[in-house]
Amino acid sequence: MGERRKDGFNRRVFLEVSLGGLAAARLATVRLPVARRAPAETAAPGTVPVTLHVNGTERRLNVDPRTTVLEALRGNLGLTGTKEGCDHGQCGACTVLIDGRRVLSCMTLTVAAGGHSVTTIEGLASAGELHPVQAAFLEHDGFQCGYCTPGQIVSAVGLLAEGCPSDDASIRECMSGNICRCGAYPNIVAAIQTARGKVATVRLKDAKSGKRPGS
Repeated sequence: MGERRKDGFNRRVFLEVSLGGLAAARLATVRLPVARRAPAETAAPGTVPVTLHVNGTERRLNVDPRTTVLEALRGNLGLTGTKEGCDHGQCGACTVLIDGRRVLSCMTLTVAAGGHSVTTIEGLASAGELHPVQAAFLEHDGFQCGYCTPGQIVSAVGLLAEGCPSDDASIRECMSGNICRCGAYPNIVAAIQTARGKVATVRLKDAKSGKRPGS
């Protein structure tokens, strides 16, 4: 039986051919895993794409059309420096700058801010140095509990850019939209007065260097 026939076929050849054919048949039926591409990122149902320029960086979001700028900053972008106070546009804790103008972020929809420049408290310092208003708040202790401080500082930056008159009464009026829970109003006014000349110096340097305000 083990002898090879004249045609070269014997038991060993038979088994090799049979088992080889069986193995080939089994391999033919094996379904190998197919590499799948990651699905393209798409907006979830009920959301809309929005692009914001936050503190000089382009940020693309998919948000519910009802999402406020405050919610997008804190919830989507993790920028928690902007505080949520009354959530009714009365305390000013949520103040940010949009295209350099003071805005209550709790009352502004993200879709309305799309394509615009948003500056938060995190974006005021530059090259490792505090903004003059931030430094002045430290110098004059313009904060106590600190919760309203980000909104106060951002509002003060906007106030100086708007050209509010320099007397104390005018500053108090221009800052009336920001409520200080701890009553540090005199210190805040003093800080703004100190920062006024320093901000003007910074603007002059930026103008000479060709740097755009807020960039």
